[in-house]
Amino acid sequence: MTRTLVTAAAASYAVNAAFGTAVAAGVIDNRRIRWVHHALFSATASLTVLAVAAGALERRPAGLALLPALGPLTALPYAGGRIRRHAALAGSAAPAYAAALVSAWRSH
Repeated sequence: MTRTLVTAAAASYAVNAAFGTAVAAGVIDNRRIRWVHHALFSATASLTVLAVAAGALERRPAGLALLPALGPLTALPYAGGRIRRHAALAGSAAPAYAAALVSAWRSH
């Protein structure tokens, strides 16, 4: 279960980051679809919490590797929409997702 949840959380994070980057670059105008980014964020946060919980229950390092991502995910809703600050905070979670994916897929 941990491997599946870690993979889903990382994929959700990647899709959300790609969407946010496209908005910041002006490729996507999200004025009328701002909810998409918020829904992706909610999915990412939920999947990350579930992956951490599964990792703790199953004693799998892959899930626990996502613990550092919880800080930025918790702070993001309060970071405001300034692109640099928002992107830096969101990007600071990337190493945790990468480490969790490597751990999840190496252990099987």
